[in-house]
Amino acid sequence: MQNQIVRGILSLCLGVLVFSLQDPLVKAVSGGYPVTEVMAIRAIVALPILIVLVHADVGLRAILSKRFGMLTTRAFIQFTSYTVYYLAIAALPLADAVALYFMAPLCIMALAGPYLGERVSWQTLATVLLGLLGVLVMVRPGAGLFEWAALLSLGSAVLYGFSQLMARKIGDTESSTVMAFYQNGAYLVGALVVAGTFHLAGITHAVHPSLEFLVRPWIWPTLPDFLKMAACGFVASAGMILLSQGYRLAPANRVATFEYTGILWSPLWGLLFFAEVPRPTTVIGAALIIGAGLLALNVGRRKAVAPVLATTGDTA
Repeated sequence: MQNQIVRGILSLCLGVLVFSLQDPLVKAVSGGYPVTEVMAIRAIVALPILIVLVHADVGLRAILSKRFGMLTTRAFIQFTSYTVYYLAIAALPLADAVALYFMAPLCIMALAGPYLGERVSWQTLATVLLGLLGVLVMVRPGAGLFEWAALLSLGSAVLYGFSQLMARKIGDTESSTVMAFYQNGAYLVGALVVAGTFHLAGITHAVHPSLEFLVRPWIWPTLPDFLKMAACGFVASAGMILLSQGYRLAPANRVATFEYTGILWSPLWGLLFFAEVPRPTTVIGAALIIGAGLLALNVGRRKAVAPVLATTGDTA
Protein backbone atom coordinates (compact mmCIF):
# COMPACT_ATOMS: atom_id res chain seq x y z
CA MET A 1 0.00 0.00 0.00
CA GLN A 2 2.81 2.40 0.91
CA ASN A 3 4.59 1.74 -2.39
CA GLN A 4 1.38 2.45 -4.24
CA ILE A 5 1.01 5.80 -2.47
CA VAL A 6 4.62 6.69 -3.33
CA ARG A 7 3.98 5.84 -6.99
CA GLY A 8 0.88 7.99 -6.92
CA ILE A 9 2.80 10.95 -5.47
CA LEU A 10 5.62 10.63 -8.01
CA SER A 11 3.12 10.34 -10.85
CA LEU A 12 1.33 13.47 -9.71
CA CYS A 13 4.53 15.51 -9.29
CA LEU A 14 5.67 14.60 -12.79
CA GLY A 15 2.21 15.35 -14.16
CA VAL A 16 2.24 18.80 -12.57
CA LEU A 17 5.63 19.57 -14.14
CA VAL A 18 4.48 18.38 -17.56
CA PHE A 19 1.20 20.25 -17.36
CA SER A 20 2.93 23.48 -16.32
CA LEU A 21 4.47 23.64 -19.79
CA GLN A 22 1.01 24.36 -21.20
CA ASP A 23 0.71 27.67 -19.37
CA PRO A 24 3.37 29.62 -21.29
CA LEU A 25 2.27 28.01 -24.56
CA VAL A 26 -1.37 29.04 -24.09
CA LYS A 27 -0.49 32.51 -22.82
CA ALA A 28 1.76 33.05 -25.86
CA VAL A 29 -1.16 32.59 -28.28
CA SER A 30 -3.92 34.13 -26.11
CA GLY A 31 -3.56 37.53 -27.78
CA GLY A 32 -4.45 36.38 -31.28
CA TYR A 33 -6.58 33.23 -31.11
CA PRO A 34 -9.66 32.09 -29.17
CA VAL A 35 -9.31 29.59 -26.34
CA THR A 36 -11.70 27.22 -28.13
CA GLU A 37 -9.37 27.00 -31.14
CA VAL A 38 -6.39 26.31 -28.89
CA MET A 39 -8.27 23.56 -27.05
CA ALA A 40 -9.64 22.00 -30.25
CA ILE A 41 -6.21 21.76 -31.88
CA ARG A 42 -4.76 20.43 -28.66
CA ALA A 43 -7.46 17.77 -28.44
CA ILE A 44 -7.09 16.71 -32.09
CA VAL A 45 -3.34 16.26 -31.69
CA ALA A 46 -3.77 14.34 -28.44
CA LEU A 47 -6.52 12.03 -29.76
CA PRO A 48 -4.38 9.49 -31.70
CA ILE A 49 -1.81 9.47 -28.90
CA LEU A 50 -4.48 8.61 -26.34
CA ILE A 51 -6.01 5.93 -28.58
CA VAL A 52 -2.63 4.20 -28.77
CA LEU A 53 -2.12 4.51 -25.01
CA VAL A 54 -5.59 3.15 -24.20
CA HIS A 55 -5.03 0.23 -26.59
CA ALA A 56 -1.67 -0.59 -25.00
CA ASP A 57 -2.98 -0.18 -21.45
CA VAL A 58 -6.41 -1.80 -21.28
CA GLY A 59 -7.62 -2.29 -24.87
CA LEU A 60 -9.97 -0.09 -26.86
CA ARG A 61 -13.06 -1.97 -25.65
CA ALA A 62 -12.49 -0.38 -22.25
CA ILE A 63 -13.66 2.93 -23.72
CA LEU A 64 -17.21 1.50 -23.79
CA SER A 65 -17.37 1.60 -20.02
CA LYS A 66 -20.44 0.88 -17.92
CA ARG A 67 -19.59 4.09 -16.07
CA PHE A 68 -19.91 6.16 -19.23
CA GLY A 69 -22.09 8.76 -17.50
CA MET A 70 -19.69 9.39 -14.66
CA LEU A 71 -16.67 9.43 -16.96
CA THR A 72 -18.39 11.93 -19.26
CA THR A 73 -19.55 14.13 -16.38
CA ARG A 74 -16.03 14.23 -14.96
CA ALA A 75 -14.60 15.01 -18.38
CA PHE A 76 -16.85 18.02 -18.93
CA ILE A 77 -16.13 19.29 -15.41
CA GLN A 78 -12.46 19.15 -16.37
CA PHE A 79 -13.21 20.94 -19.64
CA THR A 80 -14.94 23.76 -17.76
CA SER A 81 -12.14 23.92 -15.22
CA TYR A 82 -9.36 24.28 -17.75
CA THR A 83 -11.32 26.64 -19.97
CA VAL A 84 -11.84 29.19 -17.20
CA TYR A 85 -8.24 28.69 -16.07
CA TYR A 86 -6.95 29.55 -19.54
CA LEU A 87 -9.22 32.59 -19.59
CA ALA A 88 -7.60 33.72 -16.32
CA ILE A 89 -4.12 33.27 -17.83
CA ALA A 90 -5.04 35.72 -20.60
CA ALA A 91 -5.53 38.52 -18.05
CA LEU A 92 -3.27 37.63 -15.13
CA PRO A 93 0.48 37.15 -14.71
CA LEU A 94 1.29 33.44 -14.75
CA ALA A 95 2.46 33.45 -11.13
CA ASP A 96 -0.85 34.97 -9.95
CA ALA A 97 -3.08 32.66 -11.98
CA VAL A 98 -1.22 29.54 -10.93
CA ALA A 99 -0.89 30.49 -7.26
CA LEU A 100 -4.65 31.09 -7.00
CA TYR A 101 -5.26 27.82 -8.82
CA PHE A 102 -3.33 26.07 -6.08
CA MET A 103 -6.33 26.36 -3.82
CA ALA A 104 -7.32 23.13 -5.63
CA PRO A 105 -5.48 20.76 -3.26
CA LEU A 106 -7.12 22.43 -0.27
CA CYS A 107 -10.50 22.09 -2.00
CA ILE A 108 -9.76 18.41 -2.52
CA MET A 109 -8.92 17.95 1.16
CA ALA A 110 -12.07 19.77 2.28
CA LEU A 111 -14.36 17.86 -0.09
CA ALA A 112 -12.76 14.45 0.42
CA GLY A 113 -14.89 13.88 3.53
CA PRO A 114 -18.41 14.51 2.19
CA TYR A 115 -17.71 13.05 -1.27
CA LEU A 116 -15.38 10.10 -0.64
CA GLY A 117 -16.06 9.39 3.00
CA GLU A 118 -12.44 10.09 3.90
CA ARG A 119 -12.15 11.57 7.37
CA VAL A 120 -11.37 15.30 7.35
CA SER A 121 -10.25 16.75 10.69
CA TRP A 122 -10.89 20.22 12.04
CA GLN A 123 -7.16 20.88 11.65
CA THR A 124 -7.43 20.24 7.92
CA LEU A 125 -10.39 22.58 7.65
CA ALA A 126 -8.38 25.21 9.53
CA THR A 127 -5.65 24.94 6.92
CA VAL A 128 -8.26 25.60 4.23
CA LEU A 129 -9.12 28.86 6.00
CA LEU A 130 -5.42 29.74 6.09
CA GLY A 131 -5.30 29.13 2.34
CA LEU A 132 -8.26 31.44 1.86
CA LEU A 133 -6.36 34.11 3.78
CA GLY A 134 -3.58 33.71 1.24
CA VAL A 135 -6.12 34.21 -1.54
CA LEU A 136 -7.33 37.45 0.07
CA VAL A 137 -3.76 38.73 0.27
CA MET A 138 -3.25 37.99 -3.41
CA VAL A 139 -6.48 39.41 -4.83
CA ARG A 140 -6.43 42.47 -2.50
CA PRO A 141 -10.19 43.18 -2.39
CA GLY A 142 -10.94 46.85 -1.82
CA ALA A 143 -7.45 47.94 -2.84
CA GLY A 144 -8.64 49.32 -6.16
CA LEU A 145 -6.46 46.77 -7.94
CA PHE A 146 -8.83 43.79 -7.97
CA GLU A 147 -8.86 41.83 -11.22
CA TRP A 148 -12.01 39.75 -11.54
CA ALA A 149 -10.13 37.19 -13.66
CA ALA A 150 -8.72 35.99 -10.32
CA LEU A 151 -12.16 34.52 -9.63
CA LEU A 152 -11.82 32.44 -12.80
CA SER A 153 -8.65 30.87 -11.45
CA LEU A 154 -10.33 30.14 -8.11
CA GLY A 155 -13.40 28.69 -9.81
CA SER A 156 -11.15 26.49 -11.90
CA ALA A 157 -9.48 25.22 -8.72
CA VAL A 158 -12.80 24.15 -7.19
CA LEU A 159 -13.93 22.35 -10.36
CA TYR A 160 -10.57 20.67 -10.81
CA GLY A 161 -10.55 19.50 -7.21
CA PHE A 162 -13.97 17.92 -7.55
CA SER A 163 -13.04 16.20 -10.83
CA GLN A 164 -10.01 14.60 -9.20
CA LEU A 165 -12.14 13.34 -6.34
CA MET A 166 -14.29 11.71 -9.00
CA ALA A 167 -11.12 10.11 -10.42
CA ARG A 168 -10.43 8.61 -7.01
CA LYS A 169 -14.00 7.30 -6.79
CA ILE A 170 -14.06 5.59 -10.18
CA GLY A 171 -10.39 4.58 -10.22
CA ASP A 172 -11.23 1.12 -8.89
CA THR A 173 -12.61 0.14 -12.29
CA GLU A 174 -11.37 2.78 -14.77
CA SER A 175 -7.77 3.24 -15.89
CA SER A 176 -6.09 6.62 -16.04
CA THR A 177 -5.76 6.30 -19.83
CA VAL A 178 -9.52 5.83 -20.28
CA MET A 179 -10.21 8.82 -18.04
CA ALA A 180 -7.75 10.88 -20.07
CA PHE A 181 -9.42 9.74 -23.32
CA TYR A 182 -12.85 10.89 -22.11
CA GLN A 183 -11.36 14.14 -20.87
CA ASN A 184 -9.76 14.83 -24.24
CA GLY A 185 -13.04 14.08 -25.99
CA ALA A 186 -14.83 16.59 -23.78
CA TYR A 187 -12.23 19.22 -24.67
CA LEU A 188 -12.84 18.72 -28.38
CA VAL A 189 -16.64 18.56 -28.23
CA GLY A 190 -16.87 21.35 -25.67
CA ALA A 191 -14.60 23.67 -27.65
CA LEU A 192 -16.60 23.12 -30.86
CA VAL A 193 -19.94 23.68 -29.11
CA VAL A 194 -18.79 26.87 -27.34
CA ALA A 195 -17.21 28.29 -30.50
CA GLY A 196 -20.29 27.45 -32.56
CA THR A 197 -22.58 29.07 -30.00
CA PHE A 198 -20.72 32.37 -30.05
CA HIS A 199 -20.49 32.28 -33.85
CA LEU A 200 -24.23 31.75 -34.25
CA ALA A 201 -24.93 34.47 -31.69
CA GLY A 202 -22.69 36.89 -33.59
CA ILE A 203 -20.52 37.60 -30.55
CA THR A 204 -16.99 38.20 -31.80
CA HIS A 205 -15.46 40.86 -29.56
CA ALA A 206 -15.16 41.82 -25.89
CA VAL A 207 -13.18 44.45 -24.01
CA HIS A 208 -11.74 42.33 -21.22
CA PRO A 209 -8.78 40.10 -22.22
CA SER A 210 -10.36 36.97 -20.70
CA LEU A 211 -13.67 37.46 -22.51
CA GLU A 212 -11.88 38.39 -25.72
CA PHE A 213 -9.92 35.13 -25.48
CA LEU A 214 -13.26 33.32 -25.20
CA VAL A 215 -15.33 34.95 -27.97
CA ARG A 216 -12.67 35.86 -30.57
CA PRO A 217 -13.41 34.20 -33.97
CA TRP A 218 -11.23 31.36 -35.21
CA ILE A 219 -8.51 32.26 -37.70
CA TRP A 220 -5.97 30.18 -39.62
CA PRO A 221 -2.87 30.01 -37.37
CA THR A 222 0.66 30.75 -38.46
CA LEU A 223 3.02 27.77 -38.42
CA PRO A 224 4.82 28.83 -35.18
CA ASP A 225 1.49 29.41 -33.40
CA PHE A 226 0.07 26.13 -34.68
CA LEU A 227 3.11 24.29 -33.36
CA LYS A 228 2.59 25.90 -29.94
CA MET A 229 -1.04 24.77 -29.88
CA ALA A 230 -0.13 21.31 -31.15
CA ALA A 231 2.57 20.98 -28.51
CA CYS A 232 -0.17 21.41 -25.91
CA GLY A 233 -1.68 18.18 -27.23
CA PHE A 234 1.47 16.19 -26.47
CA VAL A 235 1.83 17.87 -23.08
CA ALA A 236 -1.83 17.31 -22.24
CA SER A 237 -1.73 13.61 -23.16
CA ALA A 238 1.08 12.94 -20.74
CA GLY A 239 -0.19 15.33 -18.07
CA MET A 240 -3.77 14.02 -17.98
CA ILE A 241 -2.59 10.42 -17.62
CA LEU A 242 -0.03 11.20 -14.92
CA LEU A 243 -2.45 13.28 -12.84
CA SER A 244 -5.30 10.78 -13.16
CA GLN A 245 -2.87 7.98 -12.27
CA GLY A 246 -1.73 9.87 -9.20
CA TYR A 247 -5.26 10.27 -7.84
CA ARG A 248 -6.16 6.72 -8.84
CA LEU A 249 -3.27 5.18 -6.88
CA ALA A 250 -3.26 7.24 -3.70
CA PRO A 251 -5.84 8.71 -1.27
CA ALA A 252 -6.86 12.20 -2.35
CA ASN A 253 -6.05 13.83 0.98
CA ARG A 254 -2.51 12.37 0.91
CA VAL A 255 -1.48 13.14 -2.65
CA ALA A 256 -3.22 16.48 -3.28
CA THR A 257 -0.65 18.62 -1.47
CA PHE A 258 2.07 17.57 -3.90
CA GLU A 259 0.32 19.60 -6.57
CA TYR A 260 2.12 22.53 -4.91
CA THR A 261 5.30 21.48 -6.70
CA GLY A 262 3.79 23.35 -9.65
CA ILE A 263 4.39 26.63 -7.87
CA LEU A 264 8.09 26.11 -8.60
CA TRP A 265 7.52 26.28 -12.34
CA SER A 266 4.98 29.05 -13.04
CA PRO A 267 7.11 32.01 -11.83
CA LEU A 268 10.04 30.56 -13.77
CA TRP A 269 8.06 30.32 -17.03
CA GLY A 270 6.55 33.78 -16.47
CA LEU A 271 9.99 35.31 -15.93
CA LEU A 272 11.70 33.49 -18.81
CA PHE A 273 9.01 33.93 -21.46
CA PHE A 274 7.09 37.07 -20.46
CA ALA A 275 9.47 39.02 -18.16
CA GLU A 276 6.87 38.83 -15.37
CA VAL A 277 8.25 39.53 -11.90
CA PRO A 278 5.90 38.36 -9.10
CA ARG A 279 4.51 41.12 -6.85
CA PRO A 280 5.20 40.98 -3.08
CA THR A 281 1.50 40.24 -2.42
CA THR A 282 1.69 37.33 -4.87
CA VAL A 283 4.69 35.87 -3.02
CA ILE A 284 3.09 36.33 0.42
CA GLY A 285 -0.28 34.97 -0.67
CA ALA A 286 1.28 32.00 -2.43
CA ALA A 287 3.38 31.26 0.66
CA LEU A 288 0.24 31.21 2.83
CA ILE A 289 -1.56 28.90 0.39
CA ILE A 290 1.40 26.53 0.13
CA GLY A 291 1.97 26.64 3.89
CA ALA A 292 -1.67 25.72 4.47
CA GLY A 293 -1.33 22.73 2.18
CA LEU A 294 1.86 21.54 3.86
CA LEU A 295 0.25 21.85 7.29
CA ALA A 296 -2.70 19.81 6.07
CA LEU A 297 -0.32 17.15 4.79
CA ASN A 298 1.45 17.04 8.16
CA VAL A 299 -1.88 16.60 9.95
CA GLY A 300 -2.73 13.73 7.61
CA ARG A 301 0.61 12.04 8.28
CA ARG A 302 0.26 12.30 12.05
CA LYS A 303 -3.19 10.78 11.95
CA ALA A 304 -1.99 7.99 9.67
CA VAL A 305 0.89 7.13 12.04
CA ALA A 306 -1.15 7.34 15.25
CA PRO A 307 -3.18 4.12 14.71
CA VAL A 308 0.05 2.23 13.88
CA LEU A 309 1.73 3.42 17.08
CA ALA A 310 -1.36 2.55 19.11
CA THR A 311 -1.42 -0.96 17.66
CA THR A 312 2.30 -1.43 18.34
CA GLY A 313 1.80 -0.36 21.95
CA ASP A 314 -1.05 -2.83 22.48
CA THR A 315 1.02 -5.67 21.06
CA ALA A 316 3.95 -4.90 23.34
